[in-house]
Amino acid sequence: MGAILLENGTIIDGSGRERFKGHVLIEDGKISEVISGSLEPRRAETVVDVQGCIVCPGFIDMHSHSDWLLCLEENPDLLKCLIEQGITTVVAGNCGFSPAPYKEKNFFQFGQFTPLLVRVPEFTWETMDDFLLRLEEIGPCLNIAELAGHASIRFAAAETLRGRMKEDELAWCLDLLSKSLDQGACGLSFGLGYEPGMYSPLDEIEALTRVAKEKGKPVTVHLKALSALSPTYPITTLTPHNLKALAEMLDVARKTGARLQLSHFIFVGRNSLWTADRAISMVEQARSDGVDVMFDAFPYTCGNTTITVVLPHWFLKRGAEAYRNPWLKLRLRLELEAGFRLVGFMYHDFQVMDAAIPGSDDLNGLRITEIARKWGMSPFNTLLRLCEKSGGGTLMLFHAYSGEPGREDVIERVLSHELCLFETDAVIKDKGYPNPSAMGAFPRILGPLARDRKLFTLEQAIRRSTSESAQRFNIRDRGEIAPGKAADIVVFDPAVISDTPPAGITPSGRPAGIRNVFINGKSVVSQGLMTANHRAGMVIRT
Repeated sequence: MGAILLENGTIIDGSGRERFKGHVLIEDGKISEVISGSLEPRRAETVVDVQGCIVCPGFIDMHSHSDWLLCLEENPDLLKCLIEQGITTVVAGNCGFSPAPYKEKNFFQFGQFTPLLVRVPEFTWETMDDFLLRLEEIGPCLNIAELAGHASIRFAAAETLRGRMKEDELAWCLDLLSKSLDQGACGLSFGLGYEPGMYSPLDEIEALTRVAKEKGKPVTVHLKALSALSPTYPITTLTPHNLKALAEMLDVARKTGARLQLSHFIFVGRNSLWTADRAISMVEQARSDGVDVMFDAFPYTCGNTTITVVLPHWFLKRGAEAYRNPWLKLRLRLELEAGFRLVGFMYHDFQVMDAAIPGSDDLNGLRITEIARKWGMSPFNTLLRLCEKSGGGTLMLFHAYSGEPGREDVIERVLSHELCLFETDAVIKDKGYPNPSAMGAFPRILGPLARDRKLFTLEQAIRRSTSESAQRFNIRDRGEIAPGKAADIVVFDPAVISDTPPAGITPSGRPAGIRNVFINGKSVVSQGLMTANHRAGMVIRT
């Protein structure tokens, strides 16, 4: 591989220090030299003049679900939207759902996995090691560090699918987690707002967390509740549900000493916004008490999740039979509509990304209220019909997350906090209405939020998009522009960089201002477009 020289750029190296003029020399997939000031760089086979542009480390999407696409042969075509916004590494396996460890019998018992899939992969693996070897065999289009998912571990090691496991089942789960971490998984992830995590007792969560702590690896968690009122706790719980869920996990971190990462630190519904200051204070207090806790967030007031996330435990436990029981449906309707009003949600806030029902692609991009008019039924019955027909597989874009257009003080307070790292949390499909985060999360952070809104400096934004995320997950060879580091590099125009936000039914488009992207020293984006070099990534084992 010939040497590549990026000359005459402005370098923001990811460490947080101030930018400087200079040149970057890439050789054999690594950064071999960083030349600052007026020093003459050594000549290279390929010279790229990047005058007027920022040269920075490749962005690390620290909360990704792209592992479900990277295990498919067509992963470069599916994930080019990430690469074209400057993402060079993803931390995947989040929310408790990793493709490994795998056991066929239980894996698809619940519908939570279905929205993550473009198609069901050919499972040629069972262990974490087998899965990571399969990724290397296929050739990932970007780098991946994989978490071991709590739900996947339970499905692989236990027959008890809901609630407290038997002692021997928990022991098997602990052993399987330990092996997965030894085989290169970068940490443990929980999805406590989904089945089966929502049914897991705290002593089980604590036991698994202790294993991660012993291995020196972090724990990420989708909390049991993200809104002041949720389906996870009884309605009689007086403490706002999201604050109760946060307190539980902070207590687990205190007891175990684990490194805790709070996933997508959001406040769901207009009437949950008031809890933001209290939640941030709780994290700050835990930090001052010695708890190693941080959080992450995406820069939009909407996010993707499964359609059944709004349904309570008691209804989900009844399975398919619940959809045909008029008394259960009446109870559900009363609870949901009262709950939505209390939380500050409306059916109009629910937008279909992928209906996941054969012949229903015309529903993609529509709000529940629009589909209700189309079908001539109530929004409640429309929601329930989508749930039933898709088997819980409908992927939704829920709005009113940490604010809404024109009311963004909460999301800006979260994003600007020094403990916040950045992510997409995007479920990416080959069709349907895309999550805007999949198209432009990092360009939005660097342009509209850093340059225009001045929530943070460009140096701070890049540090929290690169080196801090790398350190959080023990990724030691990337995240900075420094000699010896992997040559994951983004070149962008600071005056132009921006996302292209959605406009009504028209989804987000390709971001502006990204000029070049290099992954492991290979050019993968030129003039904003992905090049033919599609499989430059590697599997990162920690």
